[in-house]
Amino acid sequence: MACLVGIDFGTKRTGLSYTDPNQIIASGLKNLPTDEVITFLEVYCQKVQVASFIVGQPLQKDGSPSAIEGRIQEFIHILKKKFPNQNIERYDERFTSKVAFQAMIDGGLKKKQRKEKGMIDQVSATLILQSYLDYKLNKI
Repeated sequence: MACLVGIDFGTKRTGLSYTDPNQIIASGLKNLPTDEVITFLEVYCQKVQVASFIVGQPLQKDGSPSAIEGRIQEFIHILKKKFPNQNIERYDERFTSKVAFQAMIDGGLKKKQRKEKGMIDQVSATLILQSYLDYKLNKI
């Protein structure tokens, strides 16, 4: 089996996560400037077999698309061109940043570590991907 890669897209920074080949557990992979994500994924996909990209879908409380959705669609368009053999799926990412921040507190990270915004992006990407895995498991 191939792994999945979770993506928490941001205009400045993007968090990435991945699963084990059995697609059971999501783990943090990387946080980096958004303009470096495609290049990073090209190198990563040469080393690791990736079945799908799971891109966070930020929705408003009422279910309408977030203001960043247009930028995410542009990113997905590039992703599809660069990786035609991988599936791209979306998953609701509402509240993941808040949950990620609380998880970092609960996990005992010091205040200085929690201020590193890239860490929140990576934890958010992990939460998106793990939530997706849990959804797929319960859907069966």
